[in-house]
Amino acid sequence: MSDPLVPRIGGILSADIAVPEHEREVHFYSRVLTTGENPLWREDLMNNLGMPVVGLGPRCAEYAHLPLQWMPHIQVANVAASVKRALDLGGSELMLDGKNQWAVLLDPNGAAFGIIPVVPLEAVPPTDGAAARVGCISWLDLTVSAASTTRDFYRQVVGWSVQEAAMEDEGERYADYNMIGDDGKPAAGICHARGVNLGLPPIWMIYLPVGDLAESVRRVQEEGGKIIKTTRANDGEYTSAVVQDLVGAYLALVPR
Repeated sequence: MSDPLVPRIGGILSADIAVPEHEREVHFYSRVLTTGENPLWREDLMNNLGMPVVGLGPRCAEYAHLPLQWMPHIQVANVAASVKRALDLGGSELMLDGKNQWAVLLDPNGAAFGIIPVVPLEAVPPTDGAAARVGCISWLDLTVSAASTTRDFYRQVVGWSVQEAAMEDEGERYADYNMIGDDGKPAAGICHARGVNLGLPPIWMIYLPVGDLAESVRRVQEEGGKIIKTTRANDGEYTSAVVQDLVGAYLALVPR
């Protein structure tokens, strides 16, 4: 994946969610994300550069119809054109800015996502080449049964191109899909609901890096969240953890 903090068509700079029990949720995330000797996130959920990468808002009446999913903000060339293509392909519109500066959509699987224009480069603080050492959305993927159809939906709505990723399940080979931004580098993945991805929900899973993944996993449980799935390296160290927060929203944690 290319630097996640560089604006580009198909790039994901941020994500948000509107939740009930807002104060408890803020406390949960401030505990889970701020691990390690030099945390990548602050207690106010800004990253360690002071950037608002993840937005955790209260579930007021205006947002009551939104699903309890982390919704990535995907950059597109033209918001109005992307909305039209999404509706033509069986998606639906949850929210739309009257000036076509952003929209919140559902894909045909029920996965929620936002679209925004490509962010001006000058609006992103410089990282001095330290993107791997700051809080960011380090990856994004979507696991669904109709992966090929979903691939084509996002290819047309977002403007991603596609690169196949070889997979194997019980001796049978198949392909998941890396979705490629206009810089030629992977921005997200669309996966079949099988093999290593079996049992994952059909939502956009945001991957957030933390300073000490083992400690973050411990804190998820200590604070009342759930561990859904973990992967470990040969040495036993965690390499990823899919978790549920206090209101049931899913996300994945990975090492810095």
